[in-house]
Amino acid sequence: MPHLLVIDDDDQLRTMLRMSLTQMGHTVAEARDGNEGLAQHARGPADLVLTDLIMPEKDGLETIMALRKKSPGIRIIAMSGGGRNTASSYLQIARVMGARRVLAKPFTIVELATAVAQSLAEP
Repeated sequence: MPHLLVIDDDDQLRTMLRMSLTQMGHTVAEARDGNEGLAQHARGPADLVLTDLIMPEKDGLETIMALRKKSPGIRIIAMSGGGRNTASSYLQIARVMGARRVLAKPFTIVELATAVAQSLAEP
């Protein structure tokens, strides 16, 4: 059973993601920001990390860089609804920094399931 880590500052979205991913057969850990996510990953490395990009404390791009430094082959899905720039701008940067998949918020459960399955299937 793959172990996933969801990092997002939106409590409702994080809960929905945890519930959906659990129903898909995954074990899921949660974190409210990048610092908490990095601590979670250090305690029990995830097979796949889903991270928001716009968060307080440590944002998603900083989190991706730190995760890739500690675990170069880690699978990451970046999520964003935008901010000062468009979501696609942030997501393009996340891809360059090592995210295997990107999801623009809002996304569907089917899009989530597809991105997770594809990410986990890759070496």
